Amino acid sequence: MAVHKPRIFALGMIAAFAVVAVAGILLRPLIPIDETRYVDVAWEMWLSGDYFVPHKNFEIYTDKPPLLFWLINLIWAVTGGVSGFGARIVGPLFALGAIAGTWALGRRLWDARTGALAAIILAGTSVFAIYGGTTMFDTMLAVATLSGLLALHSALSRPDGARRYWTLFGLCLAVGVLAKGPVILFHLGPALIGWTLWTDPETRPTGRAFAKGLGRALLVCLAVVALWVVPAAIMGGAEYREMILWKQTSGRVVNSFAHARPWFWLLALMPVVLFPWVWSPSLWAGLRRLSLSDRALRLCLIWGLGGLALFSLISGKQVHYLVPELPAFALIFARALLGASAQKGGMMNAPAAALAALLGLVAVAAGLGLTGDAVIEAQLRPIWAPLVFLVLMLGLAGAAYLLPRVAGLAVLGLGTVLGLNLLIGMSGLATAYDSAPIAARLVPHAGAGLAVVANRYNAEFGFEGRMTTHVDELTAEEAEGWLLAHPGGMLAAPCKRVETPRQAAEVIHFYGDDWCLWDGGAAE
Repeated sequence: MAVHKPRIFALGMIAAFAVVAVAGILLRPLIPIDETRYVDVAWEMWLSGDYFVPHKNFEIYTDKPPLLFWLINLIWAVTGGVSGFGARIVGPLFALGAIAGTWALGRRLWDARTGALAAIILAGTSVFAIYGGTTMFDTMLAVATLSGLLALHSALSRPDGARRYWTLFGLCLAVGVLAKGPVILFHLGPALIGWTLWTDPETRPTGRAFAKGLGRALLVCLAVVALWVVPAAIMGGAEYREMILWKQTSGRVVNSFAHARPWFWLLALMPVVLFPWVWSPSLWAGLRRLSLSDRALRLCLIWGLGGLALFSLISGKQVHYLVPELPAFALIFARALLGASAQKGGMMNAPAAALAALLGLVAVAAGLGLTGDAVIEAQLRPIWAPLVFLVLMLGLAGAAYLLPRVAGLAVLGLGTVLGLNLLIGMSGLATAYDSAPIAARLVPHAGAGLAVVANRYNAEFGFEGRMTTHVDELTAEEAEGWLLAHPGGMLAAPCKRVETPRQAAEVIHFYGDDWCLWDGGAAE
């Protein structure tokens, strides 16, 4: 056994994950530009009562489907009002669902011990814990993927109830589409395409039955999604229809308008994505003992590596796109660690422990200005904040070295995320990325007009200011004219982007820049 009483330890890790996620909500601000944007869209949905066509900065928002915004509004409705905490708890709740789903799938594919160990590994994967605590779409997509695989496994191994399970699979596809669009097919598609490689020949359906079941699932998916798409397309107009039905998917696949990266980018980051587990020699020893004759292992490889390959080939990619694939790696690693011979931590966990200690040292070095970056040095002040972080990371490194193999790595992975949240909350990082101070200065001027000069305004100040009016987006050349035309209004922009003889009313550091705030009216 990799750990004593894995079920109890898994429940403890789930509870610890919940604590770390809530701590993250309390310690750090909404991170621009993603979290600020998505919570603003939910706020404008709440404000307008339009639940079909999302809006950002009071203009139609075409980038994402509405499920996240619906759920945030549901929590606000249940809890009796708008709150940042209520909005930000949705992502962590789905992350807990993904951990539970990984446990259930591991139990279905192998046994209860594998499921519990996989849940421990997923909860202790630092990147999953980071993104699992944020207000984004990927944990919802992970739950849709895990639920879809459970339904697909049943549909292909239980002929007596195949119709029911294909219907469930279609519902999971629909949830995925409503969460983040057709990209759900990148996560479930490899398992569908390679279905004959991981199913048992004695129980799998015929090709005809498979095609019939898949057709049923697609019809269910289309019917459910149509409940939103049809009224949204009618209400949103021609441009909105084109964006949600075609451009948002094809644009990222063929020629990304955001996050364009080279094909090898995700592959190069896998040692970080799978920290701390891939830094354990014990894991690699166990991986060498795995056999491809294990059909359940084939499913996880097709799912995990297939998703990695597809996202590597498309133009637009981000690390968090792989969150729905992390349960696949957790299940593979669980089988590997169960088959590994080493029981103790010690040297088996030493590389991961050393990396944790190094991370703490880097934070202190940056806070002391040894990196030569004055902005980072300022954000990591007071210096005791990175020093506390270093002490915590050294403690986690020691725990990883002294505890049994899996327990040590799990504590290290999840503890690192807690340490990062504490570092943000204790240092200037929290204020440097907090949109609330600028939002608070803008709101009193809303009646006379608000404007920003930025590469693209993503409603960074909308939710924190509880704004009820549109913010004008200007070029640098338009700034002075706008100020003259809006007495009593306010313009916000990175100071270096706008040239004006006016003296800024205030300068606030935000998102890596000094932002100037100018009052409208005649120049002094």
